[in-house]
Amino acid sequence: QDHDLVFWIGDLNYRIDESMPTERVLELSEKTDFEELRQLDQLNNERAKGNAFNGFIEGQIRFRPTYKYQPGTDVYEQRPDKKLRAPAWCDRILWLPQEPTHVQQLTYDRSERPNISDHKAVYSTMNVTIKDVVQARREAVYDQVMRLLDKFENQTLPMVGLDRINLDFGLVRYEETITLPIQVTNTGKVVAQFRLVPKLDENTLCKPWMKVSPTYGMLIPGEKPATINFSITIDSHTANLINTGREMLDDILILRLENGRDYYITVKAQYARSCFGMSVDELVLYSEPVRAVPLDPIKRAEKFDPNPTSALCVPKELWRVIDAIYDKGLTDRDLFHTPGIAKEVKHIRECLDTGAPLGNYKIHSLAEAMRSFLSNLSTPIVPPTMFPTLEIDSQNIQSFARKFLEDLPPIHYNVFVYVM
Repeated sequence: QDHDLVFWIGDLNYRIDESMPTERVLELSEKTDFEELRQLDQLNNERAKGNAFNGFIEGQIRFRPTYKYQPGTDVYEQRPDKKLRAPAWCDRILWLPQEPTHVQQLTYDRSERPNISDHKAVYSTMNVTIKDVVQARREAVYDQVMRLLDKFENQTLPMVGLDRINLDFGLVRYEETITLPIQVTNTGKVVAQFRLVPKLDENTLCKPWMKVSPTYGMLIPGEKPATINFSITIDSHTANLINTGREMLDDILILRLENGRDYYITVKAQYARSCFGMSVDELVLYSEPVRAVPLDPIKRAEKFDPNPTSALCVPKELWRVIDAIYDKGLTDRDLFHTPGIAKEVKHIRECLDTGAPLGNYKIHSLAEAMRSFLSNLSTPIVPPTMFPTLEIDSQNIQSFARKFLEDLPPIHYNVFVYVM
């Protein structure tokens, strides 16, 4: 009695009477045959008896029951692993006017969007006669309604939380893989779908030295967090790019939330410089361990003499590993065919990079480290253009060999002869 007009809108949770089997309700709902269903609607029957919503009015229902759907679909819930529920008009709009003629309902229907719940929303358009308008109160009500709508819109937007957005891999060594995870949690009230996307004007998600798995996923509210693994691996190609100043171990990845915001994940690491993946022409310039050689060209020029006359004859790393093989003995069978111990090969590479003494390693591990060093040079000792051809025979092989040695660059010649 304090109001000219009262609207009651919401999920009132009334169902179709259970006297009709669920299968029959589903059948009539799909056929849009509502007459029999309306007669068994619990809300209408309770209103007719005066047990609930006494005096309230509702327009005639001419739309399919709004509950229960498979979330995010237009299909009634009938999956075998879910509880089977009969469709029902749970969602309703009723009004209680002091003067019934002051309200004229123009439309009463259900909305197919947003399609995120197991309910379908309902809406109604009405012509309402208002006795008087107090402008200040009208604006206050308008502001209140807009705040409620903003709140509802924010609640229907997907939201996730990331346990971190900065990935610092620290020191990364040659042929070493380091993985860091990010936990993604659905902090909203709707399904959150996410995926990594390329940056503007780029085709790849990240730089070649990084791998991400998985690159997309979906989280429902309350589900345990998803884990995205970010891995860095430095191979020979990447090492060469870093050594020549054409690459740096930093990147920005974009995690996009469908119908939501973007999250920017920063990645950085420092390369523990290695002689593997470098060229012999550069290695002979340094008498110190290569790990101590700055990657920055300005700092490198300040610390080391760029004069080639002070260069070594062969890279010290090659000399050390060959000297160790001599000490171990060259009589072992299958010296370069039997694989070494992977852990030892890794330790040998670290000793060559840092100048640490070589330990008591297996001869085959030393041989494999030497083979790996030579095969991963950024520039091969023998350029492909100088490979022997089918034109070489017993008559010209001596002249070919002489010209071959003459054409080799000086440092390459030294390494070739030294290894032979």
